[in-house]
Amino acid sequence: MAETSRDTILQSLRAARLESVELPELDPSWSQFADPKARFAQVLESVGGRCLSATDLPDANRQLAQLPEFQQARLIGSTVAGVDRVNFDVMGVSDPHELEPLDFFVAPGQFAVAENGAVWVSDAQVPHRALWFIVQHLALIVPADQIVHNLHQAYQRLRFDHAEFGLLIAGPSKTADIEQSLVIGAHGPRSLTVILL
Repeated sequence: MAETSRDTILQSLRAARLESVELPELDPSWSQFADPKARFAQVLESVGGRCLSATDLPDANRQLAQLPEFQQARLIGSTVAGVDRVNFDVMGVSDPHELEPLDFFVAPGQFAVAENGAVWVSDAQVPHRALWFIVQHLALIVPADQIVHNLHQAYQRLRFDHAEFGLLIAGPSKTADIEQSLVIGAHGPRSLTVILL
């Protein structure tokens, strides 16, 4: 059997001996911010999200009430106690397919990451992981003192003692696969609002 160009390339790769290189030291101080809250808001908004600050839950409710997406929502669900206008019991749903008509969902975020504008969420307080993807508009309420500088710090905080599913959400759903044109809400929430409480 004749040798192919593929065989020649693979033999050359196998014969090559590269010198070993030590891994670099990862010092997370390169990704520290003077104002993590401002950095988080800036990055979140740059990826299509919205960041609001609230002094307490009544203030968060007032700010939610001013959002056009919240005003226009017919069905609103929440796993944060005390959110106004909730008329869809997401905790009472047994089949995730029943969540399809949900317009707006308010959920707790455990912490935020200043480096990339992401919020860590899990299924600890959310009955169906489909909620993160099927709802039209998503709002996350995150304690303002729970913002870490970078992903190194974020990964150190991840715990799966009780939750079986978690993810970092950074902005609304988006894609630029088609003709390199950015489309918001292509395969998930059309808007993401983070309220730092």
